[in-house]
Amino acid sequence: MISVVIIGTGNVAQNLASALYGVLEIHLSGILGRSEASVSYFEGKVNVILDWMEIPKADIYIIAVKDDAIKEVSDALNVEGMVVHTSGSVGLDALSKHERRGVFYPLQTFTAGKIIDFKTVPMCLEVFNEKDMEILETLGRKISNKVQHIDSAQRKVLHVAAVFVNNFTNYMYTIGKQICNENDLDFSILYPLIKETAAKIETLSPEAAQTGPAIRSDLKTLHGHLTLLTDEKHRTLYKLISNAIKASNQNENEEKL
Repeated sequence: MISVVIIGTGNVAQNLASALYGVLEIHLSGILGRSEASVSYFEGKVNVILDWMEIPKADIYIIAVKDDAIKEVSDALNVEGMVVHTSGSVGLDALSKHERRGVFYPLQTFTAGKIIDFKTVPMCLEVFNEKDMEILETLGRKISNKVQHIDSAQRKVLHVAAVFVNNFTNYMYTIGKQICNENDLDFSILYPLIKETAAKIETLSPEAAQTGPAIRSDLKTLHGHLTLLTDEKHRTLYKLISNAIKASNQNENEEKL
């Protein structure tokens, strides 16, 4: 039986708690939060803790808080078990107070009020002492079908890549929605296109899946689109990305927008 305490009450903590709760050979010993309001989501489901002095003993303590608070929380913890954090961009050294330390990074986006199936989430693991990898890997495999050993340097690079494919992509959805709204169009008409674009890269490389006027160097269409864009930020992004796509197709010498 592996006992776990989660420190934090946000989106990651809620999803981790849901994934761990009720799993055989895992005992979720408690959730530590800052206030009654912060732990309200967990009440009636798992032991909630507000006092740092009442943190129960556990094999693994998972710090699931904002990146800039990880070191502060780690330094405040006086425990004997293994301490891990869930961040993609924070190094293992943020937990340097603890001899037994590691990273338990779920490579996924988490949104308030949405609980996802953790079985599909890649778990990226790192430990300071190799002897601790066995227990962390066991915990990871209890909730996920994909567990990988990723060190701090690799994880930071992976996090940058994730920002491009997730955060930046979602911002493009925001722009698309704004353009639709401004022209009395229902954004939902683009849902099938969004789904197909994402699905294609499971069977094709992103390079092979690239379509559109920029990869074809269709300047007439590109300039036509620019005349329709009234927001200068949107125009700037359209030019920048279109020129980057053109360059990726070895068209560096062709006319830029």
